[in-house]
Amino acid sequence: MKFLVTAGPTREPLDPVRYLSNRSSGKMGYAIAAAALEEKHEVILVSGPVAIAAPSGAKVVPVTTGEEMFAAMSARLADCDVLVMCAAVCDYKPSHCASQKIPKQRGEFFLPLIPTRDILASLTSLPHDCFVVGFAAETQELEKNAARKLLEKKCDLLVANEVGRADLGMEADENEVVIFSPNDPPKRLPRGKKIELARQLLKIIFDARENRLTKKSGRLVTR
Repeated sequence: MKFLVTAGPTREPLDPVRYLSNRSSGKMGYAIAAAALEEKHEVILVSGPVAIAAPSGAKVVPVTTGEEMFAAMSARLADCDVLVMCAAVCDYKPSHCASQKIPKQRGEFFLPLIPTRDILASLTSLPHDCFVVGFAAETQELEKNAARKLLEKKCDLLVANEVGRADLGMEADENEVVIFSPNDPPKRLPRGKKIELARQLLKIIFDARENRLTKKSGRLVTR
């Protein structure tokens, strides 16, 4: 199968030397890519700026901004079997990027921000036949927010994790996640190394995708 995976943060420029970003290390997305490669699948890894090595065998597409990530994903969407949106995309960007470095000011500095594109929702609104796995990083009301995003963004699965702790989630080597699907109760994967969680998640993706294909073929047979 062909996996299309996003990982890492995006950066939205303020001027030639400054940008808005987040704490994502890319470790979870890279672990998912590595787990898929272990199973001999083809992997395209669309990655924001990270400081870790890509898994051997992955075709890496480096991007910086959210719009660059969307362009890279939309160009490859029709040719993938499984889409895994693990990147931490900036929710806002400066309304204007200065062509020169903005001088430091003595008083308060106000930075107008505008929303960035919701890449996952934009992709699922395009014609596609891939199995869609979204990710949600939460610091509160995890189940409520994840269940809403699962439906709003038209995912087959949504993987949610708490990111308010320094020893878990963003930048850490370990994680714990809760997996949401439209027709099943949430499934919790307890704390573990990200590569171990990625292997478990891959099995859940395979089983859910197989069930979807079986139901789809059954509907076709009965018509």
